Amino acid sequence: MEPGKSVLETLGLKPLFDNFFYQKKVLITGHTGFKGAWLSLWLQQLGAEVFGYSLEPPTDPNIFDLAEIGKGMVSHIDDIRNYSSLLAFMKKIEPNIVFHLAAQPIVRRSIQDPIETYSTNVTGTINLLEATRQVDSVNVLVNVTTDKCYKTSELLRGYTEDDPLGGDDPYSSSKACSEIVTAAYRTSFFSKGNISGNNVAIATARAGNVIGGGDWAEDRLIPDCIRAFLRGEKVLIRNKESVRPWQHVLEPLSGYLLLASKLSTDGSEYAEAWNFGPTESDTNSVGKVVSMLVEKWGESAEWETDESLQPDETLMLRLNTSKARSRLNWQPQWGLEKGLYKTIEWYKMFQKDDKGLLGITLNQIEEYEESFFA
Repeated sequence: MEPGKSVLETLGLKPLFDNFFYQKKVLITGHTGFKGAWLSLWLQQLGAEVFGYSLEPPTDPNIFDLAEIGKGMVSHIDDIRNYSSLLAFMKKIEPNIVFHLAAQPIVRRSIQDPIETYSTNVTGTINLLEATRQVDSVNVLVNVTTDKCYKTSELLRGYTEDDPLGGDDPYSSSKACSEIVTAAYRTSFFSKGNISGNNVAIATARAGNVIGGGDWAEDRLIPDCIRAFLRGEKVLIRNKESVRPWQHVLEPLSGYLLLASKLSTDGSEYAEAWNFGPTESDTNSVGKVVSMLVEKWGESAEWETDESLQPDETLMLRLNTSKARSRLNWQPQWGLEKGLYKTIEWYKMFQKDDKGLLGITLNQIEEYEESFFA
């Protein structure tokens, strides 16, 4: 496909995001991670000049290497906690748009190593915001946090952006801290009339439990299941009654991209927090999602409950996305059923031929784009 010309344009349809990202310089922190890799590839297809700043891919295997995503971008391997290196890189590349995804994202690991978690998720965010103050080219920044940044309330309704922030574990609370830090920097340094005179439009994005091909993280439901299926083993599932807002990775990414384009045109209206999650019907229990996954995978896949002692987790977590739907005109396209199908499709390709993973990843992005106009 011709760079800058999406599959939609080849069909005579209006391009997504009005070609906003074409020839823009976009920096993604955490580009070697699961979500960062998908976002990097999508932005390449949208014609952006993509730069990444991240540690080495966090797992082996990983989608960043398997889908050869680094070939279409400038990939700089370094630590978000290294302020001087981050600042030097940003001054060198002069990005227009920044997506901040670099993080320590695993709850269990945060309990094992809280210092790493807080230093990465909080100090790393501060480093990026501080560097942004020094780089005049930046006009949009989207800080991707999590749906777990809310104070645990076991609400039956979905959390809204105005609900209190909190978190009962280091990961969740570190992301709440990242939200608070971002809001403070936005008010103090980046809003109109601020003391620094730097008018960067900054928003935060809170997504649900993301699924999709190429996720190999430890202690995540789908990767744990896939590893067991590929080995022909029965998967052990903890907290099967826990309810989460499940969504394919392309769903929140479309929200981040749309939000960035809106921030560029009217930052004062959109520079705030946003939820991106599934429909109410796709907010389901762990047990139901695993049962659906087993049925779709086939090949004698099985699961059973892990009866060993587990860390406490929130039983009920739902997101209210009415704000994004009404003000951004954003809505999910695939839903859980199709999201699981496309996830399995990706891993089946990995099982069959890991040389075809760039092609299937691109195909899924194109298919998702087409769904906007179905």
